[in-house]
Formats: sequence, structure tokens, C-alpha cells
Amino acid sequence: MTALVDATIEQVDALAALTGMLVDVDRTIGQLQAVRDGILATASRLALQVADEAGHEDFGDLSTRTVAAELGAALRVSDRTVQRRMAEASFLVERFPRVWQAQGAGRISAGHARVIVEAGEHLDDAADRDAYSEQIIGFAETESPNRVGRMARRVAERFQPRGLDDRHKDARTKRRIWVNDRPDGMAELGMHGPAALIHGAYDRITAMGRALQTGSCVPTGASFGPAATGDSATEPDVVPDARTFDEIRCDLALDMLLTGAPAGHDTPEGLLAAITAAVSVTVPVLSLAGVDSTPAELNGRCPIDDATAKALVGAASGWDRVLTHPVTGGVLAVDRYRPSADLRRHLQARDQRCRFPGCGMPARDSDLDHTIDHAFGGETTDANLGALCRRHHVLKHHTPWHVEHLDGGVYSWTSPTGQIYIDRPPPVNTVTFTEAPDEPEPPF
Repeated sequence: MTALVDATIEQVDALAALTGMLVDVDRTIGQLQAVRDGILATASRLALQVADEAGHEDFGDLSTRTVAAELGAALRVSDRTVQRRMAEASFLVERFPRVWQAQGAGRISAGHARVIVEAGEHLDDAADRDAYSEQIIGFAETESPNRVGRMARRVAERFQPRGLDDRHKDARTKRRIWVNDRPDGMAELGMHGPAALIHGAYDRITAMGRALQTGSCVPTGASFGPAATGDSATEPDVVPDARTFDEIRCDLALDMLLTGAPAGHDTPEGLLAAITAAVSVTVPVLSLAGVDSTPAELNGRCPIDDATAKALVGAASGWDRVLTHPVTGGVLAVDRYRPSADLRRHLQARDQRCRFPGCGMPARDSDLDHTIDHAFGGETTDANLGALCRRHHVLKHHTPWHVEHLDGGVYSWTSPTGQIYIDRPPPVNTVTFTEAPDEPEPPF
């Protein structure tokens, strides 16, 4: 059967028109993204110009943060995200102007520009970058970004003044891990490191997964493991392993990360091996009792399933009890059966994350900041304290950003340009009630 063999001439013409429209729209989007990069790069230069003229000793770091905070608050985006975009835009516009101009002219897309810049980011000489850009742009006009990326790395290598060994030594300093929350109580853990080690780890996990899958069965109640063998009267019951190969590899990796000891990096006292994972879970008591279906939340970040929440609650040595208003949901008090810093727990439960607009840094990893400095008479109460991550704590004290603490834990931030942004405490994961309307009395 040939696809579209039964299509009419009008339908084929309509498809051709749609294709042309899509190409035009996609080209326009790429051009607008280039315009946005130009604006972000200009904002970055403005921040650096202010710092240079004022002789700032931090080489424009706080000025850049201030500008990024202004833009981020206006866009309702984290200022960290905006500052990262400013840096990426400046890198493209200033170091690869030919690539930026080609994107602005609609010759290549933003995806093409990204892979070209990534492949040539280590070219320090401006003439080499221009020559490299000129060669690869022509190729990019007729090929997809994934093909351009492979060719770009090959072309860039011709202009590299330094050997791969030296560049790899520098690149190793950028190794890191990160986490991204996903729907349905899931999350992603990413890692950036030396290719040989990453592929080696992946191959080892894969080999372990194959070994388990070959056994095809696991002991009852076990999360993974080879099939039991030997005397069935003394061995645990076995059940077929219904997990997919990817599920098995994921379970193996998480088990080793959560319970394995770092053989090559532990301290002489074995301190690293003694460290265990710690998470915070907020569970409405009615959900815990099975009366309500409101899901639990992990670290104030994402919902998790009931089975996981109950397992974590059951294994906890102590609970923070967050008392909330049954109608408004506001935090009334936080207490615990064991003595601890009540006010700190109350603020962490109320704020959940940094109180700067758009910031998602957890409150437990943030500073407790006096809105009115203690040195100027500010009280150490929940009406004058709130969570600010170190980045925004510094921003508050050393830039023109100003904050006022209003009733109910509401923060009012005023930006350097006079814009006001309101940040309210995030709603607590709880259950609220409304009163039923009074029923009219029956007539007599």
C-alpha cells in the first residue's frame, strides 16, 4: 500500500501549503530567538558596563545578578535561568557573530546554532572561530542539527590549538550531577563526566541487568536479585520478574547509589559510608488515614504515591507536625515530639523554598534572613524572618533590590527599576473545608 495514493490533487496541494507554512513559521521563530539572544546579550553588557564604570571588585557578578533578577521577575522566570540565558546569549553573539547573524537571517535554526557553538566553544582565536563558522554554516543550511553536530566537531578539531588531553583536563572540572522533577511522582537524575567512566558505568549496569534478567525470577519481597536455586524447601519462594530491562537497570543503579559505599573516596574513618539519604515528606493526616486522596509531597517539590509516602513515614524516627487552618490552609504552628528549633521548622514549613520571586531553592538549603536587620531592631519572629537562598540573601543586602515583609508571610519586592513583585508562601499540602450554607427553616 502506497501512502497518500488515494489523496486528491487538492489534498496534496493542501499538504504542500502546510509544509510551506510550517517552514516559514519555524524560520520566523528562529529569527525571533536570535533577537531575544541579542536583547539578553545587551542586558549582560549593560550590567558589566555599570560594574566597570563603578569599579566593582566582583567583576560585575552582583550587577549581572541584579539585571537578571529584574528580567526574571518581569518574565516570571527564575533569575538563575535568566542569568544562564544571558551568558549563553553573550557567548553566541560575541564569540560567534556569524552564527548568530545566520540564525537571525533565517539560514539556520536555533538548534543548528547551538550544536555549532558547542562544537567550537574551545576555539579561542577570533579568526579561527570565524573560519570555522563560515565552513560549517554552509553545511548546516542543508542538514539536520544532529548531522551538523558530528560534522562541526570534526571541522572544529582542525582549528584546535590545544591537544585533546589538555582540553579534557579542563573539561573534567565541569563534571556534575543534577535532578529534574517529572510528573506522577517521578524524577530524573543526570550526570556529566568523563566519557570513559560514564560509558563504563552504563556498560556495568547493563551487564548486571542482563545477569538478573537471565535468572528470570526474584525472591518474593525482594526488589531484585538472581533466581533462587537449590532446595526449594529452604529457599524463599520465587516469582517471575515482570520488570522490563530498563526497570531492572534503574533499580540496580539506585540501589548502589543509595546503599553502596564509595570504595575509592571514603574517609579513613568511613564517614562517607555512614551517610544515608534524607528526604522530607508532607502528608495530610487524612490522606495518611485513607480518608482523603490528596497526595503526599516530597520536599515541597513534587507529589509522590501513597505507598512510598507511607513507607517513608513508617520508617521516620520523628515527625514535624505542621498544623494548618482548616479553611485557609495557612500554617498555624509547627511542633515535634522531640525538642528542636520550633521557629526554624515553622518557617521552613511556611516558606518551603526561597522567597525571592521565581526561585525554587528549598528552604532547608537556604538562610533564615531578618527582613529588617537584627542590628537595626528587627525582631527574631516569623513576621520578620524568611528563607532566602544564599544567592538572593546576598542580592538583598548588596544590590538596590528592596523587600518588605507584609502580613501572613507575604513578601513585597521592589526592583531597581521600581517594579513591585509579590511573593506569597506556597500553599501547604493540606486539606481545607468550607462551611455548608445554612438550610432555610421549614415554613410552619
